[in-house]
Amino acid sequence: MSRKVYYRFNTVTETYERVYPTRRQRVLAILKQTLEGIGIGGCILLILYYWIDLPREKRLREENTLLKEQLTDLDRRLDASIAVMEAIADRDNNFYRVIMQTEPISDSRRYAGLENTSAYRRLVSLDDAGLAAEINDKMNMLDRQIYSQIQSFDSLRIIASEQQERLMHIPSIMPVAESSLRTMASGYGYRIDPIYGTGKFHEGMDFSAPVGTPVYATGDGKVTDAGWNHGYGNSIDISHGYDYLTRYAHLSKIMVKKGQEVKRGDLIGLLGNTGKSTGPHLHYEVRYKGTPQNPVRFYFQDLTPEQYNELIHQAENASHVMD
Repeated sequence: MSRKVYYRFNTVTETYERVYPTRRQRVLAILKQTLEGIGIGGCILLILYYWIDLPREKRLREENTLLKEQLTDLDRRLDASIAVMEAIADRDNNFYRVIMQTEPISDSRRYAGLENTSAYRRLVSLDDAGLAAEINDKMNMLDRQIYSQIQSFDSLRIIASEQQERLMHIPSIMPVAESSLRTMASGYGYRIDPIYGTGKFHEGMDFSAPVGTPVYATGDGKVTDAGWNHGYGNSIDISHGYDYLTRYAHLSKIMVKKGQEVKRGDLIGLLGNTGKSTGPHLHYEVRYKGTPQNPVRFYFQDLTPEQYNELIHQAENASHVMD
């Protein structure tokens, strides 16, 4: 392209004279043209980016959207998995380890090494990066939970293998066959006394069933008491050793004698309505070192998980007692 030539009119000579720009003027002219070109090019790029989807950009945008959806779904699944692991840990501490009489695992042990895993998350600000960081934290937590739980179960397996005799004595079945039950009359905890109408702490569980329903020993042990026991009516106490004792009350018939050795599952009596009772049922207690325990923790040998959950639901929603 030919360079522009500029002239100016000289009033003295009345002629046109050619104007030669200075270096500074030439530089400013070039700079102006360059900036104008950059501006026009930038506008074109913005138009292409925001209003025209080029094939590559469109593909990347779709891939990013899909990736974010996958990350969100993974985050939800991790939340569900962590909730399951927390439930397993709770059962481990409050059920299996209670049965084995071993100390529960503290949170500091379960989550050891996770203290610094979220430190770098404070350094990210983008939404996608923040979500990825949060998922990474949850993955670390889930990995640690699984590792701790495997170690816990391994230690419980060793304890169990070393204490087979003890396990035979711990109460671990229902005293009445599940097929014989009419309903769960009352669970463990504070309930309304059926006679006095006042609140009282119910130290066992009441099983409603017909008079004459068989009642079984829930663990190996020795009968320490068999006979009339005031408000309990006809009742049986069995000492299982290892500081465990079970009580079976309101029986219509006692079929064992004091001092007799029994095995888990032995028939010891028949369900009845004796003593302070408002209807045919079995009042069943589990005591450890003389302190009442929630019997629902001790049915782990003869109930499926579904039956166990249903029994807990019935026990929690039964608001009255029958003795």
